[in-house]
Amino acid sequence: MAHSLKDRAASCDETGRPNRPDLSTDAIRTAKEDLAACFRMAARNGFEEGICNHFSAVVPGHDDLFIVNPYGYAFRELTASKLLVCDFNGTVVDGEGEPEATAFYIHAEIHRRLPRARVAFHTHMPYATALSMTDGQPLIWAGQTALKFYGRTAVDENYNGLALDYSEGARIAGTVGEADIVFMKHHGVLVLAPTIAEAWDDLYYLERAAEVQVLAMSTGRTVTPVDPAIAEAAYRQMREGDADSARAHLAAIRRQLDAEEPQYRH
Repeated sequence: MAHSLKDRAASCDETGRPNRPDLSTDAIRTAKEDLAACFRMAARNGFEEGICNHFSAVVPGHDDLFIVNPYGYAFRELTASKLLVCDFNGTVVDGEGEPEATAFYIHAEIHRRLPRARVAFHTHMPYATALSMTDGQPLIWAGQTALKFYGRTAVDENYNGLALDYSEGARIAGTVGEADIVFMKHHGVLVLAPTIAEAWDDLYYLERAAEVQVLAMSTGRTVTPVDPAIAEAAYRQMREGDADSARAHLAAIRRQLDAEEPQYRH
């Protein structure tokens, strides 16, 4: 199901060597460690699918570059130093290997066309993906955790096979609108955020909300949504301090990994 990215365009200086921006800053190192932590914890939570699925983040200080996972690695194998830095033309400017093809075409176009989306997480995590396969809106707004996403979702209704060119990446980006969460029909989900911490927080709680909804639906009993006015009010309550909560959540997973899988930082 995964496809490597071939025939990438190269950006070179007058000597013929690829241009190499300074990527040794503390902010970039922290971003790579944070992203590696998210990959590891996503694997622990069952959010990975073989060597497919991908997370990306715009490089701090370089709005024309993004960090992404390399083709061929499961989430649980990734470390900070294994992550790639790519430009929007497909050139790997730092790291060994290349991105998976759909990772490049989806994430390059998301970051190019939606500057607010500094971070993009794409998974086929099971419960959220299951809801992407059902009729109607994926979330019923019946559980408190789901209300974190009230008014923040979009649905890409037009599944078009694998994203193996710029036009499909552009089409997916065009479905987002003002949403932070995109249910990709028959495919999976895309979580967009201004920070790695907020992307992780949304990804985690989105799957928890989907899991609880699937369990409720499996009883065969009617799943009753919350009154829209209360749903909106609860969403606004949750959004207050949400960024702080997300930072604390990311710090918590890093503490766990520091104790149990510290190699993610290497």
